[in-house]
Amino acid sequence: MRKKVAIVTGAGKGIGKAVALAFAQKNYTVVIAEIDSATGQKTADEISDLGESALFIKTDVALLSDIEKMVGLTSEKFGRIDVLINNAGVSEFPDPFEISEATWDRIIDTNLKSVFFVSREVAKVMKKSGGAIINMASTRALMSEPNSEAYAASKGGITALTHALAASFAEFRITVNSILPGWIETGDYTQLSESDHHQHFSKRVGKPADIANACLFLASKENDFITGSQLVIDGGMTRKMMYQ
Repeated sequence: MRKKVAIVTGAGKGIGKAVALAFAQKNYTVVIAEIDSATGQKTADEISDLGESALFIKTDVALLSDIEKMVGLTSEKFGRIDVLINNAGVSEFPDPFEISEATWDRIIDTNLKSVFFVSREVAKVMKKSGGAIINMASTRALMSEPNSEAYAASKGGITALTHALAASFAEFRITVNSILPGWIETGDYTQLSESDHHQHFSKRVGKPADIANACLFLASKENDFITGSQLVIDGGMTRKMMYQ
């Protein structure tokens, strides 16, 4: 039987890389759709070093032409797509009084528009045998700091788009869910302070593995009753009352 295939966008570093490695370790062939050739190929090489299969395809998810090419190559080479993780995105927080139209459009196109078009193109392949789509939103869809308008709009849009796609793709046995990460430290975890950790009910800041584990859970056929949902993974931070 042919190995299952997972596409992870933005898998060159951080959460996306952790997700790609986690699926590889579960015997998936992993396609790394990443705009940065150096980091994307590095992730693919690390998976190969584990003895697993990976393919890096340079992809700007803000461009439909790149999306179509990436999905086409994946389908042609492997004949199937079982899981899609829409992880690619940019984190920028410009002053709302200064943000240009071009910057707004770039953030929305990369973070939100891409989720629809990658999902649509992948679903055309998944229609044959079903699959799982997991969209990476953010707790910033639920709460905000100053200067986060474009980013918050993109992540809030993902949560709404998720249940809309879940409805549209249901007849093809494709589940669509979103994950809303909170503080996930992708840098040097040892540099975090005790006060950083104690902002959370969990008494620790999150790690990329926390998100990767959730992706594996939502991708499992055993959990296909879960669709159209949003899973908040933030150590309880969005439920913690804070007074000054």
